[in-house]
Amino acid sequence: MNWTKHDYEDIPGTYVFDGKHAHGAYPLNKLLFSFCEESNRDEFDRDPAAYCDKYGVAGKYKDFVLNKDFLGMLRAGANIYYMAKMAIPRGTSVQDAGAQFQGITTKEFQAKLLAKGEGLVERLEKRGGYWNG
Repeated sequence: MNWTKHDYEDIPGTYVFDGKHAHGAYPLNKLLFSFCEESNRDEFDRDPAAYCDKYGVAGKYKDFVLNKDFLGMLRAGANIYYMAKMAIPRGTSVQDAGAQFQGITTKEFQAKLLAKGEGLVERLEKRGGYWNG
């Protein structure tokens, strides 16, 4: 398939979910989306490797799943919302995954979040009391 290069591809530390990235990760995303159903999560927990095989998840994608390598999955084209369906029911919080994305501990990630929140109320008041990103 022929993909057009976009400016956003060169933003350091950014993994854009677009057709180019998602295309190769289709089986991975299909597997991750299947976790909407509790019965599928249970089946995965019984034998993760067999569950990957059932969805055609192979090679590096299978390694990412079996090792719970969320950053690897994200870089490989996984949809971040679908990844949450794998992570959260298994005790990995959004903050745990965010820490993994940045290569730091969860405690360090939490400290960064708290530091970013310092003075938030005052910043919101300066903007008229609302947040627009």
